[in-house]
Amino acid sequence: MTIKEQSDIRRKLRVLQHGKNNGNISKTCRFFGISRETYYQWKRNYEQKGEVGLINSKPCPQNPKLRIAAEIEEKILYLRKTYHLGQMRISWYLKRYHDIKVSASCIWYVLKRNGLNRLPQNQRKRSMKQFKRYEKQVPGHRIQIDVKFLSFTDKQSGKEIKRYQYTAIDDATRARALKIFDKHNQQCAIEFVDYVCSRFPFRIHTIQTDNGHEFQALFHWHCEDLGIRHVYIRKASPHLNGKVERSHLTDQREFYQLLEYKDDIDISKKLEEWEIFYNSYRPNGALNGKTPYEVLKEKLTPK
Repeated sequence: MTIKEQSDIRRKLRVLQHGKNNGNISKTCRFFGISRETYYQWKRNYEQKGEVGLINSKPCPQNPKLRIAAEIEEKILYLRKTYHLGQMRISWYLKRYHDIKVSASCIWYVLKRNGLNRLPQNQRKRSMKQFKRYEKQVPGHRIQIDVKFLSFTDKQSGKEIKRYQYTAIDDATRARALKIFDKHNQQCAIEFVDYVCSRFPFRIHTIQTDNGHEFQALFHWHCEDLGIRHVYIRKASPHLNGKVERSHLTDQREFYQLLEYKDDIDISKKLEEWEIFYNSYRPNGALNGKTPYEVLKEKLTPK
């Protein structure tokens, strides 16, 4: 029984129970926006067949020949449930790692049929203002850096634990460097810049940040001492650091949403694995299904 069918059963049982408790079928039908004929049809089906009788009948018989193979559907559902991937990225995964070609629309119908077409935290609550996108062509020409605030709960003490993920993303390739700190200050930002320089296989020309206190004078002059230009975005303009901001949403949906906090060593190790997976194996929608390091290799290969 699918999630959609279970939801239909719960709704109809609620309507039938309301009618039974209220004693006025007409009022119940007006309250739920259904006809009396529909109400009595559900009532008869429930009395004759039980909950199975409340499952919506198909408008037409299904043709199993038109469906994809069961083993492919199983792979689609596994990727959706385990990694919360969208239909296009699932399509790329199947082609890349299983040599299976399935269209994104076909994958959507599989997800819809199994009640998995929507994910938690993935719904846009309001319309977003559109901005003109820009993109540098040379790796390292501009690196966006920002901080993601994290909150975990210690299972033993029940106390809230705050941590800070410093993130750097290359504008040209979307390659990222990630590191977690237990403090949020300029010293952590300075240590992170040194970490970024050791992780990225190219020279960094410019670092772009917001106007946060962690990116002030000490941080600024440390970048200049390394031969790296440091620039600030305009105040109250987070869209100017849009790539790193958007990558934090990906972290939340595909990493932290699936993670349980144990200790700092454990989460740092898992974040390092996530960084490698993001850069080397995860198809990126902004890169037409390529990984950041595949794009990096293309840009660094002489033509």
